[in-house]
Order: sequence, then structure tokens, then C-alpha cells
Amino acid sequence: MTTAATPEESLVSGALTGTGLPPGRWVGPMWVSDGPLADPGRYRACIAEFDRSALWPVLIPHDPRFAAGGEDWLTDRGRLAPAVHRVGDVDVSATLARWWDPFCCPNGTGCLRPYGARFPGLARKSQLRVDPFAEAGNTGSILARRAPYRLGLVPVERPADVPAALGWTGMIKSTDEVAAVSAVLRSWEDRFGAVLVVLGFDELELSVAAPPRGQGRALVLAAEHRAFSVRSFSGQPGTLREYADGLVHRRHWRFAWD
Repeated sequence: MTTAATPEESLVSGALTGTGLPPGRWVGPMWVSDGPLADPGRYRACIAEFDRSALWPVLIPHDPRFAAGGEDWLTDRGRLAPAVHRVGDVDVSATLARWWDPFCCPNGTGCLRPYGARFPGLARKSQLRVDPFAEAGNTGSILARRAPYRLGLVPVERPADVPAALGWTGMIKSTDEVAAVSAVLRSWEDRFGAVLVVLGFDELELSVAAPPRGQGRALVLAAEHRAFSVRSFSGQPGTLREYADGLVHRRHWRFAWD
């Protein structure tokens, strides 16, 4: 009787052989390529194999903040404890309401109109018309053509669980609840076909298969984005309503913490 192979063993034994993986190594719970992807199509190929490999691919951007000192945040920065087992217990609406900060505006809550001090709740689900994994493969391949990214492979059941599985600390200046971060990503996967494609030191980027098609839903979603990452919202010009305009039909979301 043979035992089931671990994700590590599956990778070594060729579960992803057809993708033409570059040289790499395991860094904690994630396999990472030694250098940037030379062939952007390999990202799409890894997504196509996800159902079989159980290894979700993420693009890891070059971060000049670490280059000067010869550091690598994957090995030279700490991690939280893995928390995938807690993700399903998180109330996403209550968590975002707790993270909603009404005091970021220079004068009162004007930048949050039509909302104010109270989080408005979750946006309704969008109708899915495109396969989220196919959209993620296309988005990731395009990004990998435009800039150097290393490839990361994380053993998870779904893309949203990557931060919790890694004990990712990119949001640590705002919260140490990495299970809650993955819970929000799960909710966006379910409602908008939003799939994690880029994982940086303190940034996440998602491919979006079913973005809001109207202003009303986009406005509620904008409030979710703002609660999730105040830094991302405050880096945009204008009000919440103007931020929402940019979410209509938008298939690429980016969040940053610092």
C-alpha cells in the first residue's frame, strides 16, 4: 500500500513537468523559482494544472527596497503562524466593519460619501461570465511580460488561502489577522471571481472575472476595498464615489500596505 504524495513530492516527481518549471527551491511552505520567469506562459500552464497539482501559482514582484542590502523578504522577514484552519470561521462583513476607519478624511467623513462612519455591508454577487482561473492565467501572463516576477507555488485548496497558508505579514501594520485577510479574498472569489495572482512583501493583486457592471454595486465594493486596505484607497485621488467609478468593469485589483 502506498501513501499519497505530499505537494512537495508531487512537484519533484513531475506533477508540473508539462509546465516547464524553471529551477527553484522550497522556502518554507512555498516553492519559489530562483530567478524571474523567462516564459510568461508558464504561469498560465501552472494554473491549468492546479486541479491536479494543488499548487497555486503566484507572481512575486521584484522589490527594490530589499535589493540594495541583498535581502529577500521571503527568507529575511518573519511569518505569522499558518491559519487556514481559521479562515472559515471569519465573518467577513463584521470584520470589514471593524476595519472601517471613518477618520482618514482630512475634514470629517466627506471623502467617504455617500457613506460615513458606518460600513455599508457587502456588495451583491456579480454574474460570472468568464472562468476565473482562465482570467487569472491571462492576467498573470500579461503581468509577467511587463515586469520581472519570480514564480511561487503554494499548496492550498483555493487561491484565497495563500496568505493564511504562508502566515503572510504584508498587512501587519494594519492587522495581524491573516485568516481574516484570506476570508475576505475567499468572499471576493465567490462574489466576483477575484483570484490572487501577485503576492509581494506588502501587496496583493487580484484578477477579476466578474467585476461590478454598475455604479451602485461598485460603490459598495469600493467601501469593502477601503476597509480592506486604507493605504490603497488613500493613494487614490478624489472620493469613495470616484474610486468606485474605476471599479466598474475593472478586471485587475491591487492592494498595498506599508
